[in-house]
Amino acid sequence: MQKIVKRDLTKGNIAKNLLVVSIPTMFGFFAQTLYDLIDMIWIGKISAQAVAGVAIFSTIFWLADIFNEIIGISAVSLISQSYGAGQTDKTKQMIEQSIFFKMIVSVIMAIILITVLKPLSLFFSNEPIVIRHILDYGIIRSLFLPFMFSSFSVNTAMRCTGDARHPMMIMTGTALLNIILDPILMFETIPGTSLPGLGFGIQGAAIATVFSTFVAFSVGLFILLTGRSYVKISFSGLFRLTKENIKKLSIIGLPTGLEMFFRQGGQFLLLKFVSLYGTYALATFGIGMRLFNLVFLPLLGLTMGGSAVAGQNLGANQINRTHQTALWAAFLGSIITSIIAAVTVIFPEQIIQLFINQSQVIEIGKNMIYIIAPSFIAVALSLGLNTVFAGSGYNLPYLVSGIVSRWFFQIPYSALVVYIFRLPISYIWVGFLVAEFIEMLVILIYYRQGKWKDTRV
Repeated sequence: MQKIVKRDLTKGNIAKNLLVVSIPTMFGFFAQTLYDLIDMIWIGKISAQAVAGVAIFSTIFWLADIFNEIIGISAVSLISQSYGAGQTDKTKQMIEQSIFFKMIVSVIMAIILITVLKPLSLFFSNEPIVIRHILDYGIIRSLFLPFMFSSFSVNTAMRCTGDARHPMMIMTGTALLNIILDPILMFETIPGTSLPGLGFGIQGAAIATVFSTFVAFSVGLFILLTGRSYVKISFSGLFRLTKENIKKLSIIGLPTGLEMFFRQGGQFLLLKFVSLYGTYALATFGIGMRLFNLVFLPLLGLTMGGSAVAGQNLGANQINRTHQTALWAAFLGSIITSIIAAVTVIFPEQIIQLFINQSQVIEIGKNMIYIIAPSFIAVALSLGLNTVFAGSGYNLPYLVSGIVSRWFFQIPYSALVVYIFRLPISYIWVGFLVAEFIEMLVILIYYRQGKWKDTRV
């Protein structure tokens, strides 16, 4: 068996190292984004109510995703720094325990999510068909939450040691599997053909997703257990947890988790504000979030690659190389998002029509794209600079930026728009735009303060 060649991210050309780790990661996330878009296109063929149902579930889902984020960000710092410092045994231990700890926590969160799903759904909609779509889709997704979150940990472990190729292959392969399964499972007759499908409706979309997630987890774990990546873990090590590592995995990423709580809690309220404009507005919001993922997920791939590079360089005490990594990540991300923003602004109607061909949704969606598109660049700059925070374990900026942008500005502003001035929904979209630029400024302030330079885990 021939192993892939290891790359020392603490040496050589910084931009090249960043691209070597990030491009496969970005490609994998792009494949996932492509699936998300196609998935919403298929769901749009059912009804606007189905799109609204998925949008509502995606917002409720943050309850569980917060804990995934806390453990995941902690693992990035711990794995990348120990690997960069040449501590192979510690790296192996952190990979094993982060996967097992994530699995335990996600089982608990799956139970909680299933319990609260219907009451929270009724907070957003009183349409029986929308509630039915939320439950049909959400319960299946929730049942397989442990495999979904653990698959993230497996991919994170490989990226943090510099192996971005395997996660890319896993994410691309499972995204393609998902795309193939969707129409087969969802429709009585596969669209565009005369071939019979299984006709499970929106439940079919959920089944396709959870099956693909299970495949992703299984393949990734097999790669780590058999030593086909840079670090070989042991099966028995997957069932050990030390108090010290539980504490580290729970605390290092806690500021990021709290930031996500405030961010997604804000999103929760914003979805409620949008719901007051009707089901078509909810459907537009759901489409908008998928379009935002078209920007966010590739950028997340760039950020995760950059965080691995930053973490390894900090582990080797290479401060200037870490600084250059963040600048390159911000620069490359802004180029990518500028292109995407230009395309969406030029072809807004055609993009919305890909998802759903209803005039009310198209009109709302066009205005949304025109207003929100410039915020893509702010997101790119924020995530680029964030590489040093994730790599160092200094995650306080995540928390402060989320609170300031969402709770000090966007939530009060949106409440005024809806309840006091009763303005059109386009003013809600303006709040999204301004909030992203506020967050970028907060991140920039923390970056320039430089406390990340002295932080280690």
